[in-house]
Amino acid sequence: HNSRSKPCSCPSLKLREVASMYFTMVAAFLVILVVALQGSVPRESDFPYKVPLDPQGLLELSWNVSYPEQAVHFQLLIRDLQFGLLFGMSDRGEFENADLAVLWSDGHNSYFGDAWSDAKGQLHMDSQQDYQLLGARRAPEGLYLLFRRAFSTCDPKDYLIEDGTVHLIYGILEKPVRSLQAINISALHGGLQRVQLLKPNISIPQLPSDMKTMEITAPDVVIPSQETTYWCYMAELPEGFPKHHIIMYEPVVTAGNEALVHHMEVFQCAAEFDSFPHYNGPCDSKMKPERLNYCRHVLAAWAMGAQAFYYPEEAGLAFGGPGSSRYLRLEIHYHNPLVFKGRRDSSGIRLYYTATLRPYDAGIMELGLVYTPVMAIPPGEDNFILTGYCTDKCTQLALPAAGIRIFASQLHTHLAGRKVVTVLSRDGRERQVVNADRHYSPHFQEIRMLKEVVAVFPGDELITTCTYNTEDRSRATVGGFGILEEMCVNYVHYYPQTQLELCKSAVDPGYLHRYFNLVNRFNDEEICMCPQVSVPQQFYSIPWNTFNRDVLKSLYGFAPISVHCNKSSAVRFPGEWEKQPLPSITERLREPVPRCPAAPGAQPAAPVPLELGQLRR
Repeated sequence: HNSRSKPCSCPSLKLREVASMYFTMVAAFLVILVVALQGSVPRESDFPYKVPLDPQGLLELSWNVSYPEQAVHFQLLIRDLQFGLLFGMSDRGEFENADLAVLWSDGHNSYFGDAWSDAKGQLHMDSQQDYQLLGARRAPEGLYLLFRRAFSTCDPKDYLIEDGTVHLIYGILEKPVRSLQAINISALHGGLQRVQLLKPNISIPQLPSDMKTMEITAPDVVIPSQETTYWCYMAELPEGFPKHHIIMYEPVVTAGNEALVHHMEVFQCAAEFDSFPHYNGPCDSKMKPERLNYCRHVLAAWAMGAQAFYYPEEAGLAFGGPGSSRYLRLEIHYHNPLVFKGRRDSSGIRLYYTATLRPYDAGIMELGLVYTPVMAIPPGEDNFILTGYCTDKCTQLALPAAGIRIFASQLHTHLAGRKVVTVLSRDGRERQVVNADRHYSPHFQEIRMLKEVVAVFPGDELITTCTYNTEDRSRATVGGFGILEEMCVNYVHYYPQTQLELCKSAVDPGYLHRYFNLVNRFNDEEICMCPQVSVPQQFYSIPWNTFNRDVLKSLYGFAPISVHCNKSSAVRFPGEWEKQPLPSITERLREPVPRCPAAPGAQPAAPVPLELGQLRR
């Protein structure tokens, strides 16, 4: 081997050395920057929102939202750092087509970078580094990683952070990796957590001096050793408890159980029963008294990652006094995927209330679709849309001249729901979005305070649209109460309270009957049309070819509707509510155009080296 006859193929050696020195200097500067940042410890109050990412609570995410900067600042506490981790966002919590911040180590050096995964789950360094590392510091409890991300980056590989639910994903690296590309997503220990990242920037109302608190909590329950439990516990207000206003509430979660308590609700029971039996046990138990099903009026609802809920200064939620039941039902959803045994829990909700009544009682109104099988979704659909209407005729009749103010909203579907949007329309023109969740999950339903109060006047229309996915189903999904049936509801919280409790619609049954007739003629009389066959049975017997799907979609898009414009007592307001024309919309709201940060914001595509010392072998 003649080492002298090496071909001189590298005339640019000098340039390379210079480039190498430059990058070494940049890397050294970044390491200095990271070390320097370790000194400035962010205060707890800098990151007001907090959620455990994994069921053991080893990863804890805190964040804050800056609307002026249009950015989220994250602080991730890694209690037990091995060889790094992935953190990111994806449409529904998948690890494919995800937008990721990755910390990894080759056993000697550590790196941080913005990456994305393709449809096969392969990782790639992003050409535009939009997760910006702000610092890393070690503390007795673990490693803190601080980074920032703009809501919108205009990078096609990045997730657009918007209002509503965000599916966060995480994965723990248990072995050193040579490079980012060498990370095998399918072998990771990982999972997902849902949060509302963009919390509304509301000012906290003044609280009265005579405010009292009441805790509705589980009485030292042993959490069952199974993945999912709904626990029911009955509580009661003191005898002769007069009318009060609830003005805020917050969660009370037993220390150590933060990752197990998934969501909680307090319901008030129906006033027509004098008493309700005591009960403390699973909600689906055979031992649960039937009467507990009459405790459905929501007083408070909390889901993981939510903070305290405040009523606007001029309104409160009435409870107590004549015509109001003394009995309350607490429902807690425990999510225990690691099947811990013997964990004890006394979580619940703390109500803050006042005897000094505010000017207005708050009310809750149901918008969307009536619970009826006439609204159905064919099987194998990836985004099938159903729409429920609260019509101008109903609001004209039922709302006061000065209108109502909607300040919060809770969206609800069953398992096939993927998106829910409610829009306010006036004179045929869409005016504003009341609440929208484009990454909606039926596993994460919380009452959300709105960024801005929405005023609704007589003659306005409230249109609620739900998008469903039934790709995993082989027969039609009909509307109804069962978990495999569907709903499309927006519970809006508003003031002043009116008699209108429910403003919803469904397709006219006569037109649906014509649809079945038509399908029958085209499909050789396969559907039994005898009057005794139920609507669900008729839907189940339809052969779902393109024609039958498209005609059903068209039917829902033009057929008249049956409107439910109901008072509290499930009685309709007087008027003609059948075969009503669909509201016509002449002007739609424009989709908001994402704001892109100025070009210099993003870093070039190179990972940032971190000085974290030797990671554990």
